[in-house]
Amino acid sequence: MEKIFVIGDIHGCFDKLRVLIDKIKFDPKHDSLVFLGDYIDRGPDSFEVVTYLINLKKQFRNIIFLKGNHEDMLENYLSGLDRSTFLYNGGNQTLQSYCKHVYNNLIPPEHLKFFESLVLFYQTDNYIFVHAGLRDNIRLERQNPKDLLWIRSSFIESNCNFGKRVIFGHTPFEKPFVQSNKIGIDTGAVYGNLLTCVELPELVFYHA
Repeated sequence: MEKIFVIGDIHGCFDKLRVLIDKIKFDPKHDSLVFLGDYIDRGPDSFEVVTYLINLKKQFRNIIFLKGNHEDMLENYLSGLDRSTFLYNGGNQTLQSYCKHVYNNLIPPEHLKFFESLVLFYQTDNYIFVHAGLRDNIRLERQNPKDLLWIRSSFIESNCNFGKRVIFGHTPFEKPFVQSNKIGIDTGAVYGNLLTCVELPELVFYHA
């Protein structure tokens, strides 16, 4: 049976990411690997995280990378639309990480291509994967992108049947947040807690 491994918010915690990947028994021919976004900011090694994920994508076909609100803030920073929000929310750590490795262009073309390829949601027959969550009683394709990236309490407190179980990150919990309609797996890796992966459909959790 196909397994789906879903990894929560990394936030530049490269060491934890490597440990977690080593713990997962992943079959690249049959299984899928889904990342929920927020690869960068706040942690020390955003450059290393993105480089690692790019190389991982070259090795395995069934990998999906979602966009997080921190990648959205980076996009606004690079476009000049909003520079302060990115810097205020951990962007300085990302810039410092890149400056240690890149001397000409701040973001290498391969990394820019990675950021541009990120998707807002992904779904299978039984699950919806999204960074932050969903608004009640709105079809997935009609959800506001801002909600997909930023929503918190109104989604977390919702008892809505979204048609499929929603797997999300964005809002950190001390341990995985498991309800009948949703599972939250951001367990605050960048705040000194764990980086979490959930294996579906068995609902097995891995931590680093």
